Amino acid sequence: MEKNAQNGKTEKAGVKELLGLFALFFKIGLVTFGGGLAMLPILERELVEKRGWATKERMMDYFAIGQSTPGIIAVNVATFIGFERGGFWGALLATTGVVAPSIIIISIIAIFLAGFSDNVYVKKALTGVNIAVAALLAKAVWSFRSVILKSPVSVLLFAISFVLIVVFKINTALVVLGSIVLGIIFYVLKRKPKIEAGTKNDAD
Repeated sequence: MEKNAQNGKTEKAGVKELLGLFALFFKIGLVTFGGGLAMLPILERELVEKRGWATKERMMDYFAIGQSTPGIIAVNVATFIGFERGGFWGALLATTGVVAPSIIIISIIAIFLAGFSDNVYVKKALTGVNIAVAALLAKAVWSFRSVILKSPVSVLLFAISFVLIVVFKINTALVVLGSIVLGIIFYVLKRKPKIEAGTKNDAD
């Protein structure tokens, strides 16, 4: 089944749509260097801007959940989006598509290029790739700043998390767990006055 990320509409996902999911994520996996976070600008262009399959807010939700759950973030996000678009088979093909290029390329390197990591040309090439990845990550942060930092609370959580990780070297897993707890607390505190006001109006 295919679920539209914009309006929740569920439709039948045919073979063509499923193969399209595989091809799309194969392409994303083929041109992405630097892991799941470096995929963010590519996913934004392909899924939000070109196809309208998701909003920026939903993409950030995917990345937050993918980062907080076991496994590689790129694979987790591909699975989420694949399931949204094509149910179980969509998730399977999207996940397979995003990991297939890495498996193929690494297998070829392992077979034919002995001492690959020590090759001076490879080292120089990877230096250039690392710079490009840093630029992609910077672009992703800038592009999603309005989604991430949309309230004083989110700005505060961002600043605290940044200081804890960069300055105090706190384990990122603990920072994520703490952010989850604080996010829930702030949500409950924000909802409580509305609930009490609604209860009071019903009583009147």
